[in-house]
Amino acid sequence: MLSLLTTLVTMSIATTTPHWTLTFQDDFDGKAGTAPSTAHWARDLGGSGFGNNELESYTDGNSNAFLDGKGNLIIEARKESTTGADGKTCAYSSARLLTKGKFSQAYGKFEARMKIPQGKGIWPAFWLLGESISHGGWPNCGEIDILESVGAAPMTVYGTLHGPGYSGGSGIQGRFAVDKPLSDDFHTYAIEWEPNEIRWYFDGKCYSTVTRDRVANHDWPFDKPFFIILNLAVGGYWPGNPDNTTTFPQRLIVDYVRVYTQKRV
Repeated sequence: MLSLLTTLVTMSIATTTPHWTLTFQDDFDGKAGTAPSTAHWARDLGGSGFGNNELESYTDGNSNAFLDGKGNLIIEARKESTTGADGKTCAYSSARLLTKGKFSQAYGKFEARMKIPQGKGIWPAFWLLGESISHGGWPNCGEIDILESVGAAPMTVYGTLHGPGYSGGSGIQGRFAVDKPLSDDFHTYAIEWEPNEIRWYFDGKCYSTVTRDRVANHDWPFDKPFFIILNLAVGGYWPGNPDNTTTFPQRLIVDYVRVYTQKRV
């Protein structure tokens, strides 16, 4: 009888073990100075402020986003007058990469290993937007911020959920404090996203969970495909603007981006 019970328990555990299947991967291998793969990444361009009063103009090609030849993507923000594709001239240049039209997915694990910059007015982000933004707009499309960091809090990881009725300054935000600046080393930033729950991770440690029930009085738009965004903003309502303590150039260094689907086996 004991043997049968042990077998049944083992089988029960096995059926709930998560199995991750890789669906997207960029390890940023390539020749130093080349632009990231256009098979994986499109660009947002220009200096419109992107709803956040940002101060940079986002560029194309390898001007502000390039491989270092050592398996990393560099997104570099520079203090330089830049006239973008939209004709607007800004005091800073940077880059914003996205997989819109190239890759999107609902549910699973989204992860990046990165070394982020530090400085007043510097705002790196790794995040997701719902594909429906093209016809439903924001925040109805939903937004999942996997990692944001602001210069005023160099030892705090932020992960935030935005949707209709809980967006902008009212987004549902989790945070995790570390014992040294995030810019000192590479770290992994991830979410695990299920139909009724999203969990945020820093170096494999879960620090925040949001369930569908928590936003029961509002829509839950997190049941359809989202695409990935990597960007390095300068200035904005949340981080504030650079000052004389902020050095340039600033670099967001990305070792990899990987996405998985989950099956229970």
